[in-house]
Amino acid sequence: MTNSSPADTETAPNRSRALIPLDLIRGFLIGSAELVPGVSGGTIALVTGVYDQLIDSAAHVVSAAKTLVTGPNRVSGALAELRRTDWFLVIPVLIGMAAAVFTIAGVMESFVSSNPELSRGLFFGLVAASIAVPLRMLPARTFRQPILLGLLAFLAAAALAFWMTGLAGGTDVENPPLIAVFFVASIAICALVVPGVSGSFFLLAVGMYSTTLRAVDGRDFGYLGIFMLGAVLGLAVFVNILRYFLHNHRWWTLVVMAGLMLGSLRALWPWQSEGEIGADGEAHGAGSLLAPGDPVLGPILLAALGAVVVVALIIVEAKFSTADSGAAKESVDVD
Repeated sequence: MTNSSPADTETAPNRSRALIPLDLIRGFLIGSAELVPGVSGGTIALVTGVYDQLIDSAAHVVSAAKTLVTGPNRVSGALAELRRTDWFLVIPVLIGMAAAVFTIAGVMESFVSSNPELSRGLFFGLVAASIAVPLRMLPARTFRQPILLGLLAFLAAAALAFWMTGLAGGTDVENPPLIAVFFVASIAICALVVPGVSGSFFLLAVGMYSTTLRAVDGRDFGYLGIFMLGAVLGLAVFVNILRYFLHNHRWWTLVVMAGLMLGSLRALWPWQSEGEIGADGEAHGAGSLLAPGDPVLGPILLAALGAVVVVALIIVEAKFSTADSGAAKESVDVD
């Protein structure tokens, strides 16, 4: 993970094909995270070291679509933007995400609902350890980033995430209007790309979490098609905004991301009272926080396991980053 903002790429990225299997796994992990309320796919993208590259590539695709519609040089301009997209990263990640969504959606919902303390314990440890990732990526601080204001921004973001995760209700909407599905998806996709903000938890808040997972598990392609269209719209609007802040206000953006991740732990505290009962008869959403109670050992051990997994991912990513940097330097020296 680098400490500087990535430069805009004017030519096709030269990503090693040997990383494709690893990128498939990264995509699977990101997709799996998005199925769990309280866990952000953006967090996993940060931990596995592909967050900046994915945001940049998504921005190039959005720019290509915009250029194709509005010009100038519609075809050549769009193709130029697409050539700047890191397809050897994007395609494996998307395949991995799709594989996760379509293979384990039902299993994940069952695990989360049947073992709430254990599942929350696992993901609590994962997200808690992940807070170190954006902090490690902070660029050198200047006079424009006073430490006190940075701390206040961090705490404000944490408080906002803590408050928002407490709003998730339990009313499960059985047959939402398709227009509602469209707009909910456009907002939920924004949560996917922001570490510490869970798209699944937003779906819980509006009562469409179980409905959407049932649509995935049951291959309801009409519902999924409308959901996908809304997600594409939301991503097109939001990704360039996020990319701007990452490139031009990186220090502040990473501080706020870390704060959002800290506040999101409220949703993952293992011991909570039951949320509201939805139309499916199941409890959904955030309950009141409780002191540790039975079971105690299981959630603690799984939290430790989640933290260990994150540390292992950070080490693996750091080794690959070092190898890639060395290969790039050798290439430059040869040239």
